[in-house]
Amino acid sequence: MEMTEKAASYCFTAIVGQDDMKLALVLNAVNPALGGVLIRGEKGTAKSTAVRALADLLPEREEVAGCRFSCDPCDIPWMCDECRARLEKDGALPRVTRRMTVVDLPVAATEDRVVGALDMEHAIKTGEKRFETGLLARANRNILYVDEVNLLEDHLVDLILDSAAMGVNTVEREGVSYSHPARFILVGTMNPEEGDLRPQLLDRFGLSVNVLGERDAAARAEVVENRMLFENAPDAFFAKYADAQRALRERVVNARRVLKDVRYSREVVELVARCCIKLEVDGHRADIATLKTAVTIAALRGGGEVAVEDVYRAARLALPHRLRRRPFEDVESDLDALLESLREGGGAG
Repeated sequence: MEMTEKAASYCFTAIVGQDDMKLALVLNAVNPALGGVLIRGEKGTAKSTAVRALADLLPEREEVAGCRFSCDPCDIPWMCDECRARLEKDGALPRVTRRMTVVDLPVAATEDRVVGALDMEHAIKTGEKRFETGLLARANRNILYVDEVNLLEDHLVDLILDSAAMGVNTVEREGVSYSHPARFILVGTMNPEEGDLRPQLLDRFGLSVNVLGERDAAARAEVVENRMLFENAPDAFFAKYADAQRALRERVVNARRVLKDVRYSREVVELVARCCIKLEVDGHRADIATLKTAVTIAALRGGGEVAVEDVYRAARLALPHRLRRRPFEDVESDLDALLESLREGGGAG
């Protein structure tokens, strides 16, 4: 058997079960403004496999050749200062086409390794800023993957979540600052047996899912068969899922295109509000995240307007980790009871 270069990544559509995890990842691929996804689960539940497979699923995109931040040559407002200067000087920017990549953030990473560093000696001597890029620079327009995010120092998680929310990374040292675009798909994974995140950090992840190993014998057997086919006959494996991969990639591309045109009614907004009130969620971040997710779900299914069922699906992803009293405990039963009572009460009416 010869493992081809393509076979380095698993097929996203070959992952058995784990529907909530796959949906949350795809939704963030369609709309990175959702704020990322936290995947909680036991070992061996395809968390890392799914993240790496997502990058291979997504279509290629253009970037400025030689740019340290992989800037989009057509998106001037989100260009780095270097690309803006090149554009102003030359009138055009060289382009290359590449796939998105997964940037791994290790648990032992230092702050300078994550956000980058300013060369203060150079700035003092010359008056010019010299910035050494960090992982957030590499992550721009890519996927930032933080495995065991619960073991990362809290202040680093804060910095990452700030960048994910604003789309910009700013480094300040002794009165000197440097900013660059940092828009990425944030994925954090963790094993809850090794500790949890503080509620303040949990709340800032856009979506969350819990994953478990398959308990159905047929599904479990399919997991094993797919993995063995992937390892022993990769060409046959990729051929088996080629159509499904292509179809999902087309859905993502179409959803990105129509996302900004998806509409929602006042009744839908009020339904979101009632969900959050009944679950006693603090603040309004949950409402905003749920509505954004419902809009993205509508775009993914090709709808022009958010439906009641889109809100119900969004609530299952955007609300569990924001419960004030007992995050993650009995979440599914709570949500099931809540959504069923809302349905019986007339949904969004």
